[in-house]
Amino acid sequence: MEHYGIWSVIPPLVAILLAIRTKKVFVALFGGIWMSYLVLDHWHPIKAFYDAVMALVKVFQSEGNTKTIMFSALVGALILFVQKSGGTEGFVRYVREKLQFDATENIDKLRRKVAFFAWLTGIIIFVETSISSLTVGTVFRPLFDKLRMSREKLAYLADSSSAPVSVLLPFNAWGAFIMGLLLVEGLDKPFLLLMKSIPFNFYAWFTLLIGFLVIRFDWLIGPMKKAEERVRTTGKLLNDFAVPMISEELTEVAPVPHARPRVYNMLIPIGVMVLMMPVLLMLTGWDPTLPGWENKTLWQKIITAMGNGSGSTAVLFAVITALIVASLMYKAQRIAGLNELNEWTLKGISEMMPLALLMMMAFAIGAATKELGTGYYLAGLSKDFLSPAWLPAIVFLLAAFIAFSTGTSWGTFAIMIPIAVPIALKMNLPIHLILAAVLSGGVFGDHASPISDTTIISSMAAATDHIDHVKTQLPYALLSAGLAAVLFLIFGIIAV
Repeated sequence: MEHYGIWSVIPPLVAILLAIRTKKVFVALFGGIWMSYLVLDHWHPIKAFYDAVMALVKVFQSEGNTKTIMFSALVGALILFVQKSGGTEGFVRYVREKLQFDATENIDKLRRKVAFFAWLTGIIIFVETSISSLTVGTVFRPLFDKLRMSREKLAYLADSSSAPVSVLLPFNAWGAFIMGLLLVEGLDKPFLLLMKSIPFNFYAWFTLLIGFLVIRFDWLIGPMKKAEERVRTTGKLLNDFAVPMISEELTEVAPVPHARPRVYNMLIPIGVMVLMMPVLLMLTGWDPTLPGWENKTLWQKIITAMGNGSGSTAVLFAVITALIVASLMYKAQRIAGLNELNEWTLKGISEMMPLALLMMMAFAIGAATKELGTGYYLAGLSKDFLSPAWLPAIVFLLAAFIAFSTGTSWGTFAIMIPIAVPIALKMNLPIHLILAAVLSGGVFGDHASPISDTTIISSMAAATDHIDHVKTQLPYALLSAGLAAVLFLIFGIIAV
């Protein structure tokens, strides 16, 4: 494939440097897009600006891109639905009822049980990282305070069970976004590729494992140990000079006054969305004309169909089905009429507009770097001095650095996938391994960066000092990152 030499590297480099310098991913991505067309248009700045804007418009020429962006917007409506209906409040009350204190129970055992349920709740609510962190913090903060468990530990558990789970169970906006980026790179089975990458997403797996070990064995290291010793010996929930990030105004949307808190108002719509995704993948990929179809067992046909299915179609109609089911449920319960449901839908969609804008820019810069041949140029250049065995570890570390510096995993995915995938293709490396390296690096930043929205929201929900939260969880995050880097190096050697 043709490329623009060293100039094909400049646009993504501009995007990376702008992201790190300004901490504004929208500015960084548009700067990268404009720089791409500056090269493609032979340094005509006005024409490059016009083409950069038109590149954003052309994103919607792709059905897959449009369906992915629509899904992400409609997820905002579904989140608002379950909050307004009392579903989230019902879930909060249900968890608290199940964790009634037994005065005769060993205090350490009770602490482990409460911490485990906090961690598990974050895993269950995998559909959106902010809702996951907020729910864990608001549900379990009173219990942690009563049992003299540090708020830093609560923030760590909320943070560690949100982004890692959202990328391991990609039946959500994360999965749709990643599949959209893969489609831009010309990979025609993005869902299957994403599923193959899950076992190799080492950082996410290590983060969950270490979180469980912290709970099961009360494994406390560094600042976390000091925080737990403080609250257990003195009862102080925060350090003397801590400034807690109060979350009362930001934790959740209050349900409408006449809505009774019912846990199924949350679990049924979200469950419908999750279950409909594999069903719709199977339906969109079912093709009896495929060679050897008649010789396959029913299970083999289902697996083949899911691998060939349209991920963007599946996620879009899954969330639409969930919204229809939720609307019928809430109408039957007299929680909301047609006017209220319409208002909630529009409000929820509006809350997701920044995400939709990020997706649009991500798809545009991916298409631009592909036209520049960035990945192929880097692949040809690196063959002279870079062993393919090192690539997964290097991609992971670079993605981790970008994500930690910018605080955004999605922005990192948008920058790194268009670069890493062509290099992997050129070097004949497994695409799913390189994809897992990018995703792992992005999740590290989302989890550990002090400017990540998930990290900030976890501090808010736990009502703890933000810097104290970052300091107490960073040793665990760095340990997970170190172990992940070693495994990416090992599997890179094996792949070669």
